[in-house]
Amino acid sequence: MSVWKLASITAMAMLLLAGCGREAPEAALESAARTLQESIENRDTAALLAQIHPDFRANQNLDREWLRRTAALMFLRHRNVRVLALSSDSWLDTSYTSKGHSEAQVALTGAQGLVPERVGHYSVRLEWWLEDGEWLLARLDWD
Repeated sequence: MSVWKLASITAMAMLLLAGCGREAPEAALESAARTLQESIENRDTAALLAQIHPDFRANQNLDREWLRRTAALMFLRHRNVRVLALSSDSWLDTSYTSKGHSEAQVALTGAQGLVPERVGHYSVRLEWWLEDGEWLLARLDWD
């Protein structure tokens, strides 16, 4: 089931696409989320890992290596992964300008062809850190 948990990252792109006319840091965060979604949907592990902070943690105890292995497994199992954001909210941290947050309820599907073989529902919380002008995913938690 952890394969599906990685796919919840894709929700970020869905969450942040709606913002128009936002300030530059939020626009950059939205762009990072779109790129992250593209790397997952294109099954590009290298591009995915390029957007993950070196100190990445998922559910407090999983690291970048777990993410790499999980992504590789997901990409081998499913030719198509789609994410539907049922509700979402994202914002910049008011205390730390180098942090952004998102929360969403997402439905995830995976398939070898057109008909989904797996469907899951998750509540995801993401934290992005601004490093050298780039937003990197640093924390991921889900229920």
